[in-house]
Amino acid sequence: MSASLPPPGARLMMILPPQGVADLGACLDAGDVAAVIWRGPPPADQVAEAQRRDVAALAEGGARAAVEGLDGAHVGDPAALKAALSALKPDAIVGAGGLTDRHEAMVAGESGADYVLFGDLAGAAGSFPRTLDLAAWWAEVFEVPCVGVATSLDEVEALARAGVDFVALAGPLLDAGQGPANVAAAMARIAEAGA
Repeated sequence: MSASLPPPGARLMMILPPQGVADLGACLDAGDVAAVIWRGPPPADQVAEAQRRDVAALAEGGARAAVEGLDGAHVGDPAALKAALSALKPDAIVGAGGLTDRHEAMVAGESGADYVLFGDLAGAAGSFPRTLDLAAWWAEVFEVPCVGVATSLDEVEALARAGVDFVALAGPLLDAGQGPANVAAAMARIAEAGA
């Protein structure tokens, strides 16, 4: 018997503070979460919890971020991407973020990054229009997977409609115990976008 395939459409990623979230297991169980990015060195127990569920565990930073036990690193500085790729590939996942324009994105994609991420990991207010513009452009033109950061369910749906491969939930979507409900709601919005 084969494992069930994920539903069509975008998959989810979660962007967490270094200390993670208290309800990580419930969040991961609430939807099709492919990866978690901690914004600093993550707690070992939360890394293990993600990996038990076959969810990639990544930490923000360069090559130093991909410490033993993690699946890779998210590099938020385009200037540091080459060094991280050299140090970590092919054994680890290396994602590229901090991309402010199309040229930086193309350089990251051509360099061998496993994905390009558009948006602010902290979910800064006002950044979504640019995130959506870059993500929609990338999804239409390139094969390297793209991630768009969302801080609301409306943003989740807009990114899914734009054709991104992954929607990264950040900020308010994971605050104050609302993570599991918002992961489930994000899955519903992605399904609506694909209908």
